[in-house]
Amino acid sequence: MSLELGLDTFGDIASGPDGAPLHPATVIREVLAEGELADRLGLDFFGVGEHHRDDYAVSAPDVLLAGLAGRTEHIRLGTSVTVLSSDDPIRVFQRFSTVDAISRGRAEITVGRGSFVESFPLFGAGPL
Repeated sequence: MSLELGLDTFGDIASGPDGAPLHPATVIREVLAEGELADRLGLDFFGVGEHHRDDYAVSAPDVLLAGLAGRTEHIRLGTSVTVLSSDDPIRVFQRFSTVDAISRGRAEITVGRGSFVESFPLFGAGPL
């Protein structure tokens, strides 16, 4: 058994040097840079979580992971978590199969029900 090291992020909206919140697009580009650096440093895993709130930039982790798949070579790429209860399981499978193909088999998925239920109405679902 070997020790594996990884990082995960939700793309939290941080404050910039002036104290103002960073633009979500800036945060997403920073997450991409973090994933690239993690690959160069030899980490084993980089995970990106899904949130549909103003305080997080990543609402489509599979798209971000597909971008990372083309910029990295070795690191496993996955979700930290995909909210399956407000998504279509077939589409989730198809999106992650695509990320897996682009990454040459380095994609992983972790699914969950979601802990912030206020976003469920966005998808026509009530809290579970």
